[in-house]
This record gives sequence, C-alpha cells and structure tokens, in this order.
Amino acid sequence: MTHLRWVTSGESHGPRLTAIIEGVPSGLSLTAEDINVDLARRQQGYGRGGRMRIETDRAEFFGGVRDGATLGSPITLSIVNLDHASWLDRMSPARFEAPVEAVTRPRPGHADLAGGIKYDRRDLRDVLERASARETASRTAVGAVCRKLLSAIGIDVYAHVIAIGPEAAAPTGDGLVEVRERARRSELACCDAEAEVRMRQAILDAAHSGDTLGGVFEVIATGVPVGLGSHIQWDRRLDGRLAQALMSIQAIKGVEIGIGFEAARLRGSFVHDPIGYDASSGAFARQSNRAGGIEGGISNGMPVVCRAAMKPIATLKRALPSVDIRTKEKFDAAFERSDVCAVAAASVVAEAMVCAVLADAVLEKFGGDSMRELTRNVDGYRSQVREY
Repeated sequence: MTHLRWVTSGESHGPRLTAIIEGVPSGLSLTAEDINVDLARRQQGYGRGGRMRIETDRAEFFGGVRDGATLGSPITLSIVNLDHASWLDRMSPARFEAPVEAVTRPRPGHADLAGGIKYDRRDLRDVLERASARETASRTAVGAVCRKLLSAIGIDVYAHVIAIGPEAAAPTGDGLVEVRERARRSELACCDAEAEVRMRQAILDAAHSGDTLGGVFEVIATGVPVGLGSHIQWDRRLDGRLAQALMSIQAIKGVEIGIGFEAARLRGSFVHDPIGYDASSGAFARQSNRAGGIEGGISNGMPVVCRAAMKPIATLKRALPSVDIRTKEKFDAAFERSDVCAVAAASVVAEAMVCAVLADAVLEKFGGDSMRELTRNVDGYRSQVREY
C-alpha cells in the first residue's frame, strides 16, 4: 500500500508544472526556499542547454502549507514555465487562432513515435512536450518535500557522478560526508577533480561534433534505519521500489543496488557482507556494504547505495535518419533545443526519486498523521532495535 502519493502535471512549454503530494504529516517545517535550493541544483551543470538560461525555477504553494508548515492535507505546488511566453501560439489550451505546423518527424531515442501511435496523435508535439525531461522539475520539487521529512528523522540523501562517457572518477576512500560536500561544490557533481577536467573536455568534444554524452551517477542515503521495505510481497521490496523509481527518470537505462552487476562476476565469498556485533554500542555491524544497504528487500541499517546509467541525450544536432509519419518519406530527425550532457542534473532528480521512495517506506513503517507522532514512533522503534 502506498502511504505517500504524488502526481505531476504540465508540459515542457505549457504555462506551468504542477505537483500534488498526499500523505505528508502535519507539522513539517516547509517553505518554498526548501524546494528552490534543489530546483536550482537541477538547472546547473556543465553541458546544459539554452533552456536553463531562460528558466529560473521557483516553487509556489497553492495548498497544504500554512505559516511555513504542512497541514496534513494534500500539498499543491507549482513552477512557472517562463519560456511559455514564447510559445503562446503553439501551446495555448484554447483553440489556435492560426494553423500551427505539426511536428511529424519523430526523433530516434525519444517517445515521439511510440507515443504518437499509442495516443493516436498526428502532431508529435502532443507527445514530446510531456515526455520532455522538463517534467523532472516537478519531481525535484516533490523530492525536496520528501527530503525535509527524511531529514527530520536523520536520513540524508545525496548523489555524485562517477562517469561521463568514457571518463570515470577514481574510487574514493573518503568518508561519505566528504563525498557529499565535494559533489555539491563540483559543477559536474564529481568528487574527483582530475576526472572532472577530463569529463568537461569530453562534453566539449561531443558538443563540437554535434553529439551528446551520458554517464553514471551514484545516490547514497545515510541514516536509513533497519527495517524499511519487506520481503513479504514483490511490490514491497525496497530495492525493487528504488529501481523502478530510478528507471522512470528520462534516459536512465540501467540501475544497480550496491555492487550490482559486478556481483555476477564474483564468487559469493567476495559479494556478501559478513555480520558482526559491536558490544560497546549494542549494534550489529558490517565491515563492507556490497549489498548497498538492502538485504531481502529490507534496509539493513547500512547506507543505501544505488547507481544509475544514463544514455546520451537523444536530441542531436547531428540528426539521425527518421521517417515522416504523414508522407512516410525519409528525413533527418527534427532538432529541439537540448543539452549536450545532463548527467549531473539527472543525479539531482535521482536524489528526489530516492527521497520519495524512502519517505513512502518510512510512512509505511512508522505511520503518523503529525510529525510529532512520526518522530515518536521512529524513536520508539530505534530503542527497540537497540534491545534486539
């Protein structure tokens, strides 16, 4: 059963993006600035396109928040699309005053053709506007609300980029706090300064050749208590919920939990994390975290670690061949303004999705109509765990 429900609405060049979130307990301190911080992070990163120079994403509340705190009722928030002013003739919900040229050349790698066929739309703009990664601004806002809830019970979520194209960051032996701080200071959310230089050059080279680049990022959640998720049913397993959430982000083509695919190449003795017991703290402990903080679909008290692979953005200046859906003639695919590389931005969206999944799992486990009730339940459970 879902305990946190949310939906988003809006098109890339429509008037605004909107999200409705239900299930957030009352009494959570929340302001628009809490959301705007993450919205700004999502717009940054070397390799972003011209749209980011137009938009300055700011959240507005239209329900569920009063006097800087949640009410327990559904939260409605909105982000204005500043670029909509230039698209009034093509994106108005009212009848167009003059005929508009239809988009009939689907772009390989996008939802254009499959969506056009599915929804029986002969102007592919009816599909590409919603399929656009612009929609992730709404998700980032939802995630920021969930981040505040998680923070109240000691859970922190952050991401860092570990590869862009062929350029990979060296494994870091630094503590998780240092990883977080270095990533936040980096324009590419990368902890390895030398690798970041190579990544920037790879992005520049791709841009000069009219091409794009993808990459890999890692999301880490610390402070996650043991016991979130369940082995009881397939759809309650925490790793499955996280994988689905991350795969739902535009352009993500692969997800790992812990060491992921590497585990398939190793013997079991090199994969599983031995269990110990620290008598001084009265807690079970592991010296490694190859499982990524999840065993049997349940969080085990170690940091939750997810990794996602993002394909190169499908909108290319060096257009790939396509076919006009009306004439069936061959053409080069239409070009919409786009980024060269958005891996750093996608990592911010991934943080938001992980926050949303963990917030739902927290509410599933602990319940609570108010933050006072939720935190009391969490504190009581943590005391119980220490006595195990």
